[in-house]
Amino acid sequence: MVYEKTKTGIKDFTDLLVWQQANSIRVVVYQLLNDLPKTEDFNLTSQLRRSACSIASNIAEGYGRFSYQENAQFCRQARGSLDETRDHLIFIKTVYKNLSKPSDSLLSKCLECRKTLNGYIKYLLAQKKK
Repeated sequence: MVYEKTKTGIKDFTDLLVWQQANSIRVVVYQLLNDLPKTEDFNLTSQLRRSACSIASNIAEGYGRFSYQENAQFCRQARGSLDETRDHLIFIKTVYKNLSKPSDSLLSKCLECRKTLNGYIKYLLAQKKK
């Protein structure tokens, strides 16, 4: 694939640190889901899988949009999915004590990603003003 060079060095959404963090969360969530009881398959597992996938997907979709404003809006949606993911992880940590440690690790990743995402949104909105 050929990507256009930019002054920031970002040629594709996969170059964005925030997307890399979100993708990492998605991968670890999928691994964690293997340890949930089968009774959660159509409930918590499904919800957590969708919210975790939505973070990186919205960042990617926003990157492909025409304007900084549209990109920022998709990043706001990603932030909402990130918080939904955090909520599910907090619940898992509370109910399934054996998953407390991996949930804590994921929650830390989520908070770090949230900081990066907020910075990226701020950057995008500043670009809009130029």
